[in-house]
Amino acid sequence: MSEGTDLPVGYDRSGGAAQPPSGVTGRVARGNASSPSTRTAPLPGMPSPATPGRTGHGRRPPGDAGSGRSPKPPPSRRRKVTRLTILLVVALVASAAGTYVWADTKLDQEVDLGALPDRPAEGEGTNYLIVGSDSRAGLSEQARKSLRTGSAEGRRTDSMILLHTGANGTTMMSLPRDSWVTVPPYVRPDTGKSFSAEPNKLNAAFSLGGPDLLVRAVERNTGLHIDHYAEIGFAGFVGVVDSVGGVDMCLERAVKDEKSGADLPKGCQTLDGAEALAFVRQRKQEAEGDLGRTRNQQKFLTALAKKAVTPGTLLNPTRSFPTLGAGLDTLVVDKDTGLRDLMSLFQAMQSVSAGNGRQINVPVSDPGFATSKGSAVKWDDRRAQQLFAELRDDRPVTLPSGK
Repeated sequence: MSEGTDLPVGYDRSGGAAQPPSGVTGRVARGNASSPSTRTAPLPGMPSPATPGRTGHGRRPPGDAGSGRSPKPPPSRRRKVTRLTILLVVALVASAAGTYVWADTKLDQEVDLGALPDRPAEGEGTNYLIVGSDSRAGLSEQARKSLRTGSAEGRRTDSMILLHTGANGTTMMSLPRDSWVTVPPYVRPDTGKSFSAEPNKLNAAFSLGGPDLLVRAVERNTGLHIDHYAEIGFAGFVGVVDSVGGVDMCLERAVKDEKSGADLPKGCQTLDGAEALAFVRQRKQEAEGDLGRTRNQQKFLTALAKKAVTPGTLLNPTRSFPTLGAGLDTLVVDKDTGLRDLMSLFQAMQSVSAGNGRQINVPVSDPGFATSKGSAVKWDDRRAQQLFAELRDDRPVTLPSGK
């Protein structure tokens, strides 16, 4: 090192540490806290003047007892389970919400109830018209054969149920498809030809003018304002039943019907889609024919609703998504009916099976009434009008269940 080289503060030219100034006895005098530190970097080969036990920029090594902070304990098993549960619930809710948003945009809202003429005034409560059509849309030729649906084109009604919800619970009232009613004046959609009002079977209104004329016929003959319309075809019905894993039914006797394909033993069992369709369509073994079939349809629908709205189906995307997808293919609703309305409909049907509702048929005076259109079902006008008034005013229904 040259003669003129500057040395670091604290060392003399001989390489040793500088002696403390006169008057200081072996200890550096403490100055003001703001005084600059005299500690500097060491020369090469010299030991570090850093305080023992400190590394880097003054941080203590991990685990140093003098740090004053103990290591963070790992999360307990209970905390892990809680976190996982929260994540699963959030994922399920998000998935279910996404499914419902998707389904709500896929609804076929082809029926415009607001555009129908000569409608009765709105009553108390809410009225749904539920229609099971024999539309073969979505069925392959092989499926038509296996389900024994026939090959007729177009769509007709296999079942019609007016469901009323209100302060006195839910009432499911079946309207036999062969009911002898007055069909309002209409224009054939396919030909544009106009027709005057005339007596005919209720099922004919659907065949002649579709959902619009059917709703008008129901409203004209019952005086009840229809708030929502929901129709499902054969393919959608089978798909919904299969997607929920089948529907549990207890049959009081064996059912065998060659035309519908029903071949079911007596007792409790789970019906798949094909078996369920055959069950709700058969009527040859029913003592009351079409009236007996309507009771079977009500019984099955309440059981299906009970299965479809359980948490195991609603919150399980592997079930809720197929259930909605299966039904949407052939589901037709009105323009004011959304997915929330359909869920309310299913919940109302479920309440019937839980005891908060009634299953009835429109009162009938003659189930084999002879007409120019063949045998029909004639309503008991006095009792029927009393029932319709009770539903319109949302009063307790006095008609015995099942009648």
